[in-house]
Amino acid sequence: MAASYFPSDGVWGSLKTSPATIALLSVLAVIGLLSARSKRTDSSKIYDLGGFPMLSAWFFFSQRYDFMCSTFKRTGQKMFRFRVLQHHVVALSGDEGRKVFFTEKNFNMAEGYRILGGPVPRPQDINIRTVEESSRLFVRHVLGLFRKDRLMDVMPHLLEDINRRMDNWGKSGKVDPFKEMHNLVFQMTVRMGTCRELADNPQATARLSELFLLHEESASPISLLLPWLPGRAKQTKEKATQGLFDIVSHYVDLRRKATAQSSDAIDRLIADGYDDATTITYTLGIVFVGVGNTGTTICWILIFLGDKPKWKAKVANEVRALLRGQSNSSDPVHRRFASVPLHAWEEEMPVLDAVLKETMRLTMSGTVLRRNIGCDTFIGHKKIHDSDFVAYSLGDIHLDSDVYPDPLSFDPARFLEEREETNKVSFPFVGWGAGRHPCAGMRAAKLEIKLAIALFFSKFEYDIVDVSGKLPKSLPQPDKNNIQSAKPLPGDTCYLKYERMDNF
Repeated sequence: MAASYFPSDGVWGSLKTSPATIALLSVLAVIGLLSARSKRTDSSKIYDLGGFPMLSAWFFFSQRYDFMCSTFKRTGQKMFRFRVLQHHVVALSGDEGRKVFFTEKNFNMAEGYRILGGPVPRPQDINIRTVEESSRLFVRHVLGLFRKDRLMDVMPHLLEDINRRMDNWGKSGKVDPFKEMHNLVFQMTVRMGTCRELADNPQATARLSELFLLHEESASPISLLLPWLPGRAKQTKEKATQGLFDIVSHYVDLRRKATAQSSDAIDRLIADGYDDATTITYTLGIVFVGVGNTGTTICWILIFLGDKPKWKAKVANEVRALLRGQSNSSDPVHRRFASVPLHAWEEEMPVLDAVLKETMRLTMSGTVLRRNIGCDTFIGHKKIHDSDFVAYSLGDIHLDSDVYPDPLSFDPARFLEEREETNKVSFPFVGWGAGRHPCAGMRAAKLEIKLAIALFFSKFEYDIVDVSGKLPKSLPQPDKNNIQSAKPLPGDTCYLKYERMDNF
């Protein structure tokens, strides 16, 4: 039993740690072996890794995808239990585990991420108390922001933002998509989630983005495990959080003093009677949730299409058809896109929809979290205790060869036709959540992705190149252990080499 507790060689080999850290882990490993107790197999209980909690916690935070995959493979179990400090976590896999994970009413998403999730700026980190903060009210606010009428109102402004930033690239050149698309999506998210005064201020938006990245960089296994521990990571997180709150606070105060109310997100929170701290917290929550996966998904779409000319041409033709059928050809292209009704963006782009789902399937393999709140829950005869955390790796289904043959290949046709394999399982695609917890921001995120891809295709011809400007020998690969977003593995960089087109 003890041997199955340890991750595979790939996990150890991919850790980038100092000699001191490696020595510490070695000591912890020995302690784990000594403290693990041999138990007779009990089919009524969830397989328990045992061992030293700090060791499993370290791998769960530093190499989460590898830890989950290697443990399932070594144990041969469909579920296992381990400890992260004083907390118990149950990892699920398989069709039954996935179905329960996404449909069980006692599995609370907000509580799942509160302790074990990635870093999000919290008012408590800088000694600010909120009055009415709750996950239910936050979701209600998000759903209200992304109603049809509001998306139609804000769409011309989003396209103006995209067009202005892409025009700044010039007629030709080379860009790092994971930098430029992050900036572009950050601008769109600020536009939809804050107020026009902030979105129209490039200096304030740029500073907000810098602080966002600073907060993200403050995360490390140690800082996530021991957030109270004094050190550089804690200081960096507090500095970034304070800066983020200060910027948004200024614009909340500005909007409270405004003589006329708008439909902007901050104004909606003020009109609903929220205090300043809650308004700021919800506003930053929208920005953090909206930026990470949306920006990286756009990047991966462009990378995969750059490697697949057939699908690249299909997307380009679909974008052309959208323009031909819906808009006035005498206007600039971004304004022509603004005249396309929302239902056309949502319902008349089946190729891009399939490309989007296939891209998410390949790149979104991280672990999603819940916490069992209220009472014990059973999967078959195995019990998940009240207050246990529950984890499910998206790669369990997204990279399952029984559901997706040749799962590592890019094949959007999987989602353009009904296939027998996907009809045999529950929730074959969970990139947008599922069951009781669909993504509240899905509609807006899809629209942002489609607007960015459509305008990029209408402006540029492009190729994927390496740092020297040559065609890469291989495409970059997503870092499956990155708990914040599916960025490429460190050092696995590529660029978009683009040239502006005269006509589209």
